[in-house]
Amino acid sequence: MRFWLALLFTLISGVCASAQTVRAPGVDTNELHQRAIRLMNEHSEMTGLSIAVVEDGRITFAHGYGETQRGTGRLVNKDTVFRWASVSKGVAAAALLGLVEQGKVDASVPIERLAPSLHLPPTNNKHDIVDLLSHRIGISRNAYDKSIEGGRNAKDLRAKLEGLKYVCPPGTCHTYQNVAFDAAAEIIEEATELPYKTVVQREIFDPLRMSSASMTMEAMTHSRNWARPHNSQGQQISRVKPTYYRVPAAAGVNSSVEDLAKWMIALMPPKIGEPINTPFPLERLMAMQTPIVATPGEERFMDSQYHALKNSHYGLGLRVYDYEGRKVVGHRGGVEGYRALILFDPEQRSGIAVMWNSPHSQPIGLQMEFMDQLYGLPKRDWLRLGQKRKPS
Repeated sequence: MRFWLALLFTLISGVCASAQTVRAPGVDTNELHQRAIRLMNEHSEMTGLSIAVVEDGRITFAHGYGETQRGTGRLVNKDTVFRWASVSKGVAAAALLGLVEQGKVDASVPIERLAPSLHLPPTNNKHDIVDLLSHRIGISRNAYDKSIEGGRNAKDLRAKLEGLKYVCPPGTCHTYQNVAFDAAAEIIEEATELPYKTVVQREIFDPLRMSSASMTMEAMTHSRNWARPHNSQGQQISRVKPTYYRVPAAAGVNSSVEDLAKWMIALMPPKIGEPINTPFPLERLMAMQTPIVATPGEERFMDSQYHALKNSHYGLGLRVYDYEGRKVVGHRGGVEGYRALILFDPEQRSGIAVMWNSPHSQPIGLQMEFMDQLYGLPKRDWLRLGQKRKPS
């Protein structure tokens, strides 16, 4: 099992060794702060927003904007809890790879044997953990998401996957999943005989001191400081839906933006000779951040909206891009009434985390404005302030 991760690490090392080292000129967090204020002022349909900036492995800025609930005067701050949505997938990957390292999960065993509820269409190709965590199962994208949204049980739906057809041979293309991906949680539970949320709490949240992080709807809604979901018109959605908490590996994490930034820091490989501030071995981090499979759908979206994030790939629970010649890593997520993202440069150990309680896509521009600052590039109006945009 250790050899399996070491092999990925060897492949990555060859790629990283050829990368050009560029010293970061620094980030003007006050400018990002003013841009966020202007975004909230110009777009009244936005309700709340929180941002955290990490530079050289340290949180240098964390701030909230707007309200947790429209019209209440309760302000968002760095401790306000939002939902991560699909940013949660990296947590599942890190937890599962940890069990592989410990010898509790055999990465050579087909995933259908590791997750009893998972039944995939017949094939001569074996589905392994890499296929699962990089969305290379081969079935139609987002299979049975609507059934999850309709209240169906994830394990029941995984048993129905065998009735689908392959859109490509397993291991050859990227077809994004939630129901299938959540088999990672089941594998973890089978291997540890513990609930998935217990393993994540013990292996990730507690070591990183993510005191606001949780994995249930009840944990979020019982928080003293949590952001209510709102629609594209800025109207509050009547209640938080439990649907995607039923696929916790795919979309189940909640936390403040400060704790999301702590998670992002844990994904940043330590510099040689400096103290290690992550519980994750370097091999695991490198494996997660290997560009494993091209993601043409993401490439088309980014090219149509933001002409900066190029060469889009998926690793293990994380997306990998090229930004003006530099490797950057991150993920975005969205469930009803919430959006979240992280994007960071693993070499510079710097990145940005953003969370908001509405379905608008405009805050995505903050990550590019951060990267332009980090790399000393000319300023570009990625937020497109002064323009109205459709909700995502």
